[in-house]
Order: sequence, then structure tokens, then C-alpha cells
Amino acid sequence: QVQLVESGGGLVQPGGSLRLSCAASGFTFSAYAMSWYRQAPGKERELVAAITNTGGSTNYVDSVKGRFTISRDNAKNTVYLQMNSLKPEDTAVYYCKPDRRRNWGQGTQVTVSS
Repeated sequence: QVQLVESGGGLVQPGGSLRLSCAASGFTFSAYAMSWYRQAPGKERELVAAITNTGGSTNYVDSVKGRFTISRDNAKNTVYLQMNSLKPEDTAVYYCKPDRRRNWGQGTQVTVSS
């Protein structure tokens, strides 16, 4: 069974940083591109960042470009999202998901507030 465990969220001030982690199991992690999504209250789930299976290419939604960095460690079956210069509009529950699958973890809450 695919399992995805997001962690690292919390409460931070605007301009602060967080690093999210997603520990994956139940599938061949290195064979899958991975993505981070977020969902804010009253909003649809939004694709934030994606990374190819080898980590050779990344993509970001415009609103986080230059501030967020997605990375992965295939030896640890883990994908990361480094979030810098956080803004209140980044407040959301953040989820990771492998491409080509419908599985979701529990998410991790990120709150950016002054």
C-alpha cells in the first residue's frame, strides 16, 4: 500500500523558512516523479512544485518561484520542499503525491502569520 507521510509544517512569521519532508513507501519511489500540492481554506488543491524521478528537472507554480525548492533523496524515499521568504498567502495544508497515482497523505499544516 502506498504511504505518504508529510511533516515539517508549523507556524512561522512572514519572511521565515520551513522545510517540509514527505516519507514515501509502498511503491518504487525512484521510478516516480513527485509533486507537492497545497490547499488553503476555501480553495482548490494547487500544484506547487514537481520533480522528476531522478531529480534532474523541477517545476514550480509562479507564486513560489525563487522562494521554494523541491528536492528528493531516492536513497531515503523522501521528497522535500524548502520554503523561504514565506508569505501569509502560503498558508495551507501541504501534501506530496507521486505522479500517475491518486494517493494522498495526511498533509502538514503551514501557517504564515504576523
